[in-house]
Amino acid sequence: MRLHSLEITAFGPFAGTEKVDFDALGADGLFLLHGRTGAGKTTVLDAVAFALYGTVPGARKEGKRLLSDHAEIGAVPTVTLEATLGGRRIRIVRSPEFHRPKKRGTGTTKQNAKASMTWLDGKSQNLTRLDEIGDAVGAALGMSADQFFQVVLLPQGEFARFLRADSDERGNLLERLFDTARFGDIEEWFAEQRRTSAAALESSRIATDKLLGQISTASGVAEELDRPPVEWAGDVLESARHASVDATRTLALAREVSESATKELAALDATRQLQTRRELARQQLAEFHAAAPARDALAKELDQSAAAGPIADLAADCARITSASETATREFDSVRTLFERTEGSSVVLDALAVDRSPDASDPPDASDSPEARAVVAAAVRQWTTEVAAFEELRVLTRKADAADRSARSLLAEHAAVEKKSSAHRADRNVLPEQIAQAESSLRAAVRAAAEVPALEAEWSRITSAVEAAIELAKTRKRLVAAEKAHHVAVASFNDARAHTLDLREQRLSGMAAELASSLVDGAPCGVCGSLSHPAPTRAEESTVTKDDEADAAASERRAGVIAEKKAAEVTALLRTRDVLVQQSGDRDSAELVAALDKVSAALRSARTAAEQRESLDARLTHLRGEDQRLAAAIADEQSAAAGLSARAAQMADDVAQMRATIAAAVDGTEGIDAEVKRLETLISLSSVVVERREEASRALLDMRDVTRRLDALIAESGFSTAREAAAAVVSPARAQSIQKQLAQANDIRAHAEQVLAEPAIAAVADLDPVDTAAARAAVEDAQVRLHAAVAEHAECKRRAEQLEELTAGLWAAIDRAAPMQTKHDELAALADVVAGRGQNSRKMSLRSYVLASRLEEVAESASARLRRMSSGRYDFVHSDEAESRGRRGGLGLDIRDDYTGAVRSAKTLSGGESFLASLALALGLADVVAAESGGVVLDTMFIDEGFGTLDADTLESVMGVLDELRAGGRVVGIVSHVDEMRQRIPTRLHVIREREGSRLQLFAAS
Repeated sequence: MRLHSLEITAFGPFAGTEKVDFDALGADGLFLLHGRTGAGKTTVLDAVAFALYGTVPGARKEGKRLLSDHAEIGAVPTVTLEATLGGRRIRIVRSPEFHRPKKRGTGTTKQNAKASMTWLDGKSQNLTRLDEIGDAVGAALGMSADQFFQVVLLPQGEFARFLRADSDERGNLLERLFDTARFGDIEEWFAEQRRTSAAALESSRIATDKLLGQISTASGVAEELDRPPVEWAGDVLESARHASVDATRTLALAREVSESATKELAALDATRQLQTRRELARQQLAEFHAAAPARDALAKELDQSAAAGPIADLAADCARITSASETATREFDSVRTLFERTEGSSVVLDALAVDRSPDASDPPDASDSPEARAVVAAAVRQWTTEVAAFEELRVLTRKADAADRSARSLLAEHAAVEKKSSAHRADRNVLPEQIAQAESSLRAAVRAAAEVPALEAEWSRITSAVEAAIELAKTRKRLVAAEKAHHVAVASFNDARAHTLDLREQRLSGMAAELASSLVDGAPCGVCGSLSHPAPTRAEESTVTKDDEADAAASERRAGVIAEKKAAEVTALLRTRDVLVQQSGDRDSAELVAALDKVSAALRSARTAAEQRESLDARLTHLRGEDQRLAAAIADEQSAAAGLSARAAQMADDVAQMRATIAAAVDGTEGIDAEVKRLETLISLSSVVVERREEASRALLDMRDVTRRLDALIAESGFSTAREAAAAVVSPARAQSIQKQLAQANDIRAHAEQVLAEPAIAAVADLDPVDTAAARAAVEDAQVRLHAAVAEHAECKRRAEQLEELTAGLWAAIDRAAPMQTKHDELAALADVVAGRGQNSRKMSLRSYVLASRLEEVAESASARLRRMSSGRYDFVHSDEAESRGRRGGLGLDIRDDYTGAVRSAKTLSGGESFLASLALALGLADVVAAESGGVVLDTMFIDEGFGTLDADTLESVMGVLDELRAGGRVVGIVSHVDEMRQRIPTRLHVIREREGSRLQLFAAS
């Protein structure tokens, strides 16, 4: 990797655009980057890192604030880098994420990061995506951002901390530089396998414990924890088996006793049942003989009822037929009377020869029925013809009435149309004025809508001016306080500067005493070289020491930093004040508020008017459409009124003609309805009179026949009257009940005689009554004992079977757990070794072992340079011993002092020695990382700070090592503010700190 040029805009302390020509700087292979503290030396390196990786080293990346505070408002922070990566020249342009002021209103808005990468050889497609650019740079350099920061940008203090760090801190840095993720994956794989194995083993143990608990619960025996589970479970199972065998024997004995008692009870029950049946049969025969008189009375009642039944039935038929004859005669008389009252009935009555006198009582003779029916049929036809004629007149009447109603409806509709037309004409007369008003209002709303954008812009401008005026007043107060604080800080700095100069002058005056204080007898004087010191100068109480001068210089620097900070605050407030003055126009806030109120009122009025534009436009459209609709409606209504008037006149003429025809037809009658009703009555009653006359005649003949037969039957029977015969008849239910009682009595008698004739019944006739209480109690006791034995046998059998199954499961679980335990122990031991625990005496995990190997390579490479820079005195010693308190081993790094031969901690080195060791370690680490990254050639390297701690000889040795670094065309940039470095390195990049922001100045050796 070789850098060619760098361009920085609005980045860090650089307000404008600064350019760096690395080709010119690296012409001699070594250049110096120097400047005052806080000028921005490290920012130049940050810009290189940001261009390549989109981030900056160390804690500065957490701030996410790369936009220069000195830059003009709206400036875009940009870094442009040209470099050769992997033999190909590229240009990268990056802008970080930053916040810029909003274009409208107040506040800021976030601007996302952007980047582009251009292949200057034109052989590849240019890139604009951040992730693609990051992948391309990583592939070309062969290292990550962390590796680049440690290898190319050797940072301030990082390797001094690395040198003095403990194993954990040193390991964290090495893990960032060397890819040990795969070894970490191996460690995690072993840990996961151990966790999985432990979980499986724990599951097996839980299953075993569960089985033991189930065995204990099933057997009712508490688990004996001091015995092996298999032995205890076997004993429990054997006890259950013995209990099951005992329960089987007990059950068999109880079943035998129960069966014997049951047989004895059954024999006694059979004898008792036979005795009971014999006694019951004897009682039934005695009761049968005692009830004989009652049964004879019932049989006589049943015989008399059978003889009187036919007479009662015929008497009932006679009464029914007599009632029917009388009813038929009354109905004939009623119909005849109604028919006689109807005009025109004489024709039918004369043909039927009906006696129409009021005292006629005998029913008519119906022997002439066919001739009478012919006369009635002829009369009905005549009356039906007359009804049809009157029906035609009725239809004509209804038609005339309907036409009359239609004519009146048309006249009413004509009046309604005329009224509606008048209302529409009145509504249309007011529309022209309303349309004119709507057009005027719409034009006003359109004008208001056109004014809204200008009023909004004016409102935004005045609002910003009001806010700026309020903020301006606050800023001016802060500016006065800041200027006062700045004056105080400058005065303090001047006082500290004067005090430092005074002490320096006093120290120079007392330098002899200071040199004398370092003289030792037998050692040469640092000034004259003499070994004797006869009269060394004594230090006075007022003599100024080097520490006094250093403290004063430190106080001066602190005062200078404070003065610069206060000056920066004043500058920032002045810039803010100028911006606010420009925004507010330096106008009074009260004046701006009054103008804002005026513009706000005008804006609200314009918006209100503009919001009504659509409704006004819709109303105008509605009014115009309403005018057209009313015009069309008025025309339609006038046409409809004329048509309705003509139709009503025509219908009135038709009604007059129909009513004249009807009047001529019904002249001399009571009317159509009365005539139709009379004729329909004659038609219906004529047939009814004939039918009723025939029915009355037939009913009289039937009554006379039944009466003759009833009299003959009574004379033949032993009854005197029909009433007496009817009283002797019993109801069917009563007859059925008597028959049932007689049959049941005979059945009981026959059954009792049959029972007494049985041999078994005769055999127990002479025995005493049997008592079964004692035998029944014995059976019940035997049953209780049998049920208890059955339950106990079932429980023992169930327990034994369950314990058989559980014990088999326990043996299988223990057989499975044994190899699992063995495998888990081996895996756990191996996982502990990989993780740096257990039998791993050095407490080194697999990752630590790999990192220790890399650190050993770093120590070897760094020792070569450290021996060169320390004139052969120091070299690094790598230690793989375990550290205390369980910290991982293998990452120890000590210093061997060739003067004493002792190996001691790097923390015992002085400031200059620590710098030498840190620089050697950084260079060694860069070599190893470069080799780890595939032998990437790093043509450009930066070393940041630390040279101020070296004496002249040591600095000379370090410069010799740096000269070796630039061999082969490598460019080394040294970042330092030490004055002597400027004398040694002619090619320099000077970072100049100014109030308006830093700038760069190049001094080439040529």
